[in-house]
Amino acid sequence: MAKNILADKILIIDFGSQYTQLIARRVRELGVYCEIYHHKSSIKSIKDFDPKGIILSGGPETVKHKGSPKVPDQLFNLGIPVLGICYGMQSIAKQLGGKVELADRREFGHANLKIKNQASGLFKKIKTKKINVWMSHGDHVSKLPKGFKSCGVTSNSPIAALYHPTKKIFGLQFHPEVTHTPQGKQILKNFVRDISDCKGLWNSRNIITKAVEEIKQEVGDQEVLLGLSGGVDSAVVAALLSEAIGDQLTCIFVDNGLLRLNEGDQVMDTFKDGFGIKVKRANAGNQFLKDLKGKKDPERKRKAIGKTFIDVFLKEAKKNKKIKWLAQGTIYPDVIESAGTKNGTAHVIKSHHNVGGLPSYLNLPVIEPLKDLFKDEVRKIGLELGLPKEILFRHPFPGPGLGVRILGEIKKPYIKTLQFADDIFISELIKEGYYDKVSQAFAVFLPVRSVGVVGDSRRYEYVINLRAVETIDFMTAKSAKLPHSFLEKVSNRIINEIPEVSRVTYDVSSKPPATIEWE
Repeated sequence: MAKNILADKILIIDFGSQYTQLIARRVRELGVYCEIYHHKSSIKSIKDFDPKGIILSGGPETVKHKGSPKVPDQLFNLGIPVLGICYGMQSIAKQLGGKVELADRREFGHANLKIKNQASGLFKKIKTKKINVWMSHGDHVSKLPKGFKSCGVTSNSPIAALYHPTKKIFGLQFHPEVTHTPQGKQILKNFVRDISDCKGLWNSRNIITKAVEEIKQEVGDQEVLLGLSGGVDSAVVAALLSEAIGDQLTCIFVDNGLLRLNEGDQVMDTFKDGFGIKVKRANAGNQFLKDLKGKKDPERKRKAIGKTFIDVFLKEAKKNKKIKWLAQGTIYPDVIESAGTKNGTAHVIKSHHNVGGLPSYLNLPVIEPLKDLFKDEVRKIGLELGLPKEILFRHPFPGPGLGVRILGEIKKPYIKTLQFADDIFISELIKEGYYDKVSQAFAVFLPVRSVGVVGDSRRYEYVINLRAVETIDFMTAKSAKLPHSFLEKVSNRIINEIPEVSRVTYDVSSKPPATIEWE
């Protein structure tokens, strides 16, 4: 029987901060389960979640405006520890009778926090009286609510941290969840593990045990169908379901011919041979090419690829009449993005279908064993289940595959050329130790001919562009500063080993204004 790893929970109430999901990930890293609710969530839904502690996130608004976001006033009388971060702290101060004003000087970036009072418990095990913190605010608390005390100041914020001695309500003007606050993890640990009294039972082995029990209970002796792409999420779902129900799982791997070099064979080797999972490979590359013929517009290509995928998947799925469930690799960020926010019910889960249209087509109930997990947790579970690092830590790959890395119309020779060029680039990145230092890297095929010289003759062949970026959240990105000597080596290999290429370029565009992918 699995331990009750959900007995201790933290609730994060979102005021729209770009860091809200990061707060949740930090709490999970401390071994405690948490969920994110919208700030309009009712007091009943908050009580029903039964958290041991509540964290109020930051946000882009100002509490000084009429109608600014707030939490139900009753929240502060539940007897549950509360920690407000940035806007969350200002909201606590205003709602409980304090005062928030526009600061004389905005504070963005590093600041030195002087710890005034260790009695709060927030700064337990932090031995220095001054710590480096990360600020991002224009307002600050200028007057404490009745009964509260200050426990931290900066040169620009007279009240940079506050607490109530008996009610276990705390506020931090800075962001402890970001790596720019080096002691931030300890501060969060003090709140989550000590002040909120949460045990650290949320770990990979316990998550797997719990998931396996739930899958067995839900599915019983019925059969489950999974669309296997070879990506991280579907790979971990396959391994998890295999551990739970064994031969009751059938996977369909639609090989659209737009995968990386030898990727189709790798998927089959890993899951069919390595894990003994029933995998049906649908080699549909020719059908995808046929449906893509003449299509140059990126959106038309995407739609064509999506439609053909559904057609091929359904054709294979209908061959198995025993299937009673459809499994999907939905993860927690998908759930958050899919949740309704207008009525303040962000915690109400609406199924987010990674494979558009399949559930309604097949009329099957959906099982989503990863829906409570972040990507880093999914990877840890994959490692625990024995999946190779090459799959779990591979760079992101678009759903339409190389279809959006070949500009304009897709043709079979273009695919082959791009596969070889991309393989050279990635293999050299791995060999030279750069692969794990960049967030995403790939090659792009440009259907334009450029002059080149081979021996004594000129040739007009195609152009390959190399792209490598560094990013934290993929919302913004900058080009990776790979050494010129390395790029030159990759370029020489591509041009010498692939006769169809006469020129190689490197993309130095940032996002924004450019995107990471070219289409």
